[in-house]
Amino acid sequence: MDWRSVTFDWNRARAFLVTAEEGSLSAAARALGMTQPTLGRQVTALEEELGVVLFERVGRGLVLTESGTRLVEHVRAMGEAAVAVSLAATGQATDVSGPVAIAAPELYAMWLLPPVLKRLAEVAPGIRVEVVSSNRMSDLKRREADIAIRNAAPDQPDLIGKRLTDDTAGLFCSPDYAASLGEVRGPAELDKARFIGFEENAPFVAALTQRGVAVTDTSFGLRTTSHAVHWEVARQGLGIGIGPVTLGSGDPLLVQVLPEVTFDYPVWLVAHRELKTSPRVRIVWDLLAEMLPRLLKG
Repeated sequence: MDWRSVTFDWNRARAFLVTAEEGSLSAAARALGMTQPTLGRQVTALEEELGVVLFERVGRGLVLTESGTRLVEHVRAMGEAAVAVSLAATGQATDVSGPVAIAAPELYAMWLLPPVLKRLAEVAPGIRVEVVSSNRMSDLKRREADIAIRNAAPDQPDLIGKRLTDDTAGLFCSPDYAASLGEVRGPAELDKARFIGFEENAPFVAALTQRGVAVTDTSFGLRTTSHAVHWEVARQGLGIGIGPVTLGSGDPLLVQVLPEVTFDYPVWLVAHRELKTSPRVRIVWDLLAEMLPRLLKG
């Protein structure tokens, strides 16, 4: 290898990668625990070192330029290699063993966790994982799980949290059901549509109403306690359901209804303060924090 050709600073490359993953300097600065001006200087310095413009500003966010898009995959591979080095250095990951329980909402458990668990089996094969798949918020203080993926910040003093990114949900149904609705030009035209609800349906009703979709109890021909079932019956044409836009957009059995009607929410990692000092929990935490933002963005 010609080491003389490597002329850029890894810290600046990391700043670029995290900014690309988070979509803004402010979010990237929070993720790295540094000030926004410092992070901005690192990204600018990398652009000057490489002689390219990496981002264009769009509104309050940043969008990769063509040059930035070409470079980000290479820098992402560097980031994954750095994580592997960190795992090996912090307690010899391959020698760490024992159980770790991860609590996650059903859709996240079936969609996001498998690739993370596959990677974990490679870097720390001695860790035995229990997946607690539930839409109920697990009680970490009672040790129902060691780490939880949540859509809300922890509100108890003994818990610690890291906001990873934001996710966006949309309305989805099967192509056949969409065809039966005809052309839908706005939320008001869904007043006769059949929706798939939840056991605790009031938050969903309120969110739909706020966005101009007039729903009543009779709009919900089916309700379920399971988000996985909710998603599957939408795929089977029983009505309109709700789920992550990234997941639904990649599903050939679903189409998005009114793409302008979306629902944004944060994604947090949460753990008990004491447990994060455990080497095996630390390894799982770091891997989730590194991989989930990318998986959520597809």
